[in-house]
Amino acid sequence: MGLPATREKRKKVVPTLQGILQAHFAAFQSKHKLPKRIRDAAGAIMSCRTAAMGGHVERCPEGHAERVWYNSCKHRSCPKCGHLPTERWIEKQKARLLACGHHHVIFTVPPELHALWRYNRERMMDVLFHCVRDTLFVLLGDERYGGLVPGLLCSYHSWGRDQGYHPHLHCLVTAGGRGKAGAWVPAKKANLLPYLVVRDLYRGKMIAAVRGALHSGELVLPPDLPEFRLENTLNRLGRAPWNVEIRERYPHGEGVLIYLARYIRGGPIADSRIVSFDSSSVVFKYLDHRDNTMKEMLLSPDDFLLRVLQHVPPPRKKMVRHYGLYAEHNLEMLNASRAALGQRRVEPREFLKWETFWAKTEKEMPNLCPVCGRALVPGPRLRRWSTHDPGIKRPDEKAA
Repeated sequence: MGLPATREKRKKVVPTLQGILQAHFAAFQSKHKLPKRIRDAAGAIMSCRTAAMGGHVERCPEGHAERVWYNSCKHRSCPKCGHLPTERWIEKQKARLLACGHHHVIFTVPPELHALWRYNRERMMDVLFHCVRDTLFVLLGDERYGGLVPGLLCSYHSWGRDQGYHPHLHCLVTAGGRGKAGAWVPAKKANLLPYLVVRDLYRGKMIAAVRGALHSGELVLPPDLPEFRLENTLNRLGRAPWNVEIRERYPHGEGVLIYLARYIRGGPIADSRIVSFDSSSVVFKYLDHRDNTMKEMLLSPDDFLLRVLQHVPPPRKKMVRHYGLYAEHNLEMLNASRAALGQRRVEPREFLKWETFWAKTEKEMPNLCPVCGRALVPGPRLRRWSTHDPGIKRPDEKAA
């Protein structure tokens, strides 16, 4: 027998990561021993833009309306907090890009090392960054490939589209660089570097770095991976093909930059990809690269949170690093290369205000009265866990 019909319009609940955590994290935490970084991230996301964070009130000077704005958590794994910081990052990087071709190069880590990675995230992350940097610098510094110092921007990702564990590094590499005489030198190869040469040098550097860290006692070994077995794995990986992808040359670097920016803040999954959730399941969509089609995956809330929260980065760890001409300390080298390419010196960008960012969305400005259009003025500040009942006409609570 069906439920009685009702004329009352119910506001559709949009599924979000915050909603899933609020509904399921307590039970999830009781079943799993979680590190502090994951507990802190989950707590921040659950509290983001709620009374738990505190906030402030804004009022129409004519008394037409009042709005409550709760503070953001600003955690880099929070999907709600990533948009404005990401746009600021893009603006800063665009101002530094060289007007030359760029390549998108991807370095992956074989699955045989994933267990070791989970126990040594920070150390292995550093190993990956350093080995990729050294591989590209050694080869591009060779006269056969240009004998140059490139600009290099590297972004670390630990997930695949299905939220599985997949540590890899995306690199934006200039198709040219500063030569030994200080002049701009274009890369000699249209495809930047020979694939097999890059793959083999990267593989050798990674294996040597992992083995060195093992022998110096810097690594924590998983319970089922004793030292002799890791040595055997490294020997076997030394003969196996590793996955390195060198994509075609782009006339400029902005496209790849914008692609990388999607993963700078906000965590591995956007709220827009979550289709639905309830007490027993979570459904999200992802792009399957095997056939390039969008698919949906259904998981239990426990399995979904296991997948998503495993990607919370270590605190204060840099996930994006700049080398060569794009390194912050090489600003003069960058400016010399810009001059050679007909560009102006890098100048400080005006700080992107939220009002300017919001105007790009073409949505109604949220700090204007919906009745008279005048700017709302600041009211009282709200402490954490405090709520506010305006008690006047047309209250409109929203989150900042």
